[in-house]
Amino acid sequence: MSPINAYLTFDGNAAEAMRFYEKTLGGKMQMMMTMAQAPGAEQFPPGAADRIMHAALAYGDGLLMASDSMPGMPYEGMKGFGVALTLDTVPEARRVFDAFAEGGKVTMQFGPTFWVEGFGMVTDRFGTPWLINGGKPLV
Repeated sequence: MSPINAYLTFDGNAAEAMRFYEKTLGGKMQMMMTMAQAPGAEQFPPGAADRIMHAALAYGDGLLMASDSMPGMPYEGMKGFGVALTLDTVPEARRVFDAFAEGGKVTMQFGPTFWVEGFGMVTDRFGTPWLINGGKPLV
């Protein structure tokens, strides 16, 4: 069975967000296609051309995928979930947490917990909620 992968939807800034995640997480972008590059692009509404149809960032054994919403469609942000990320060391988890916190909103400060050496919750500047674990599991 393959891992469960997150698919994020943005409101016109998927390319910027995915490049930031690639830089911060050290993954490799496998694909980033604009709506103008997609088959049937002439059917999309005005203003859609530069939006992302599909992006895929390989990271570890999984993929972080994303697209932009269509212009004129209601976009209510990301709600009701969080992307859980586990890193091998506390310093690496702290580095990623701090990068996501810059311009974002910390919902739980990074620190030790009963289940792992380091954990924190943050919503980054793109609106993606993250749950970041780092170090050795304690339970």
